[in-house]
Amino acid sequence: MVTPSRITLARKRRGMTLADLSEGARISLQSLSNYETGRTAPRRATMGRIAEALDFPEAFFEGPDLDELPADGISWRARSKTSARKLDAARAAGTLGAVLYDWIDRRFRLPATDVPSFTKPDPETVAGMVRTRWGLGTAPAPNMVHLIEAHGVRAVSLAPDYAEVDAFAVWRDGTPFVFLSTMKTVERGRFDAAHELGHLVMHGSDRECSGPEAERQANDFASAFLMPASSVLGHMPRGAHVDQIIEGRSIWKVSAMALTYRMHDLGLLTDWQYRSVCTELSKRGYRTDEPQGMKKRETSQILTKVFQALWANGVRPAAVASELGMSSEEMSKMLFGLTASIADSGGKRTEGHAQRRTLSLVH
Repeated sequence: MVTPSRITLARKRRGMTLADLSEGARISLQSLSNYETGRTAPRRATMGRIAEALDFPEAFFEGPDLDELPADGISWRARSKTSARKLDAARAAGTLGAVLYDWIDRRFRLPATDVPSFTKPDPETVAGMVRTRWGLGTAPAPNMVHLIEAHGVRAVSLAPDYAEVDAFAVWRDGTPFVFLSTMKTVERGRFDAAHELGHLVMHGSDRECSGPEAERQANDFASAFLMPASSVLGHMPRGAHVDQIIEGRSIWKVSAMALTYRMHDLGLLTDWQYRSVCTELSKRGYRTDEPQGMKKRETSQILTKVFQALWANGVRPAAVASELGMSSEEMSKMLFGLTASIADSGGKRTEGHAQRRTLSLVH
């Protein structure tokens, strides 16, 4: 039996139109339309050509029906600059990440969701309230991926073939998901995680989460969450020079540009000083990169522990991918590149970071 929704999802994941798939699989457009709507079912040889054109194992198309991540619940940061096909592909990739977590949830006890919801968001206030709830005080935020995971957010990496999509977040059946690009600097990756956390707490599935205003709110939340006002005011001098800002960014593990913006927002830089610092940082390459910045990317603690536990019990990542009907390559794109390091460790438990919570097998 072939599940029609899986043909559609796989096609979107590859960024293909029906016409593209028709040409690649050598099948009429009308037939493909019928297969995706469930009017007719493809024969096995036909399904083989479809699977080959989409680069998915045939077993994938025989799984249960799949519901894509809710489109209305996603705030795309660069919607106007990114084609609908690219956004559909990223959402399809996110759906596959959610399918992986469905599999994990049936076998492991993961942290319960502790992501508050605010109906009238003021980013500065909300960031402070979340920090207080999570026991952070005014200290610099720890590893952001570990932090949100400890409070029930499911973190998944985005496939590098959709670099235009920085990150996105969505609520799915009461569970928060954050999807993060691994193609950016470590500092910008931390800001992305905080930005998407802002969407989750301020723009839930029942509230408006798209458009410039929602993006501004999420940016302001991330800025306040990563760089609490009292901390920045206590560490950074008024009218700081570029070199002082570059040195100061390491306190909060943020980009030099992000710290510059925050200092201007807090009145530590005048409009003229802010423009001057931004110009100088751009000249030094800080607009698109972070010279002499953080080297170690923040990755998922949960996925690391899950696959280490599986490996210790003789279950290899390839077996998980096969059970899900995916290729190992497809699944590895969701795992922040962790599978190689898990194999190197031989499945041994590694030291975690702050905010760790129990993860155990369900017996």
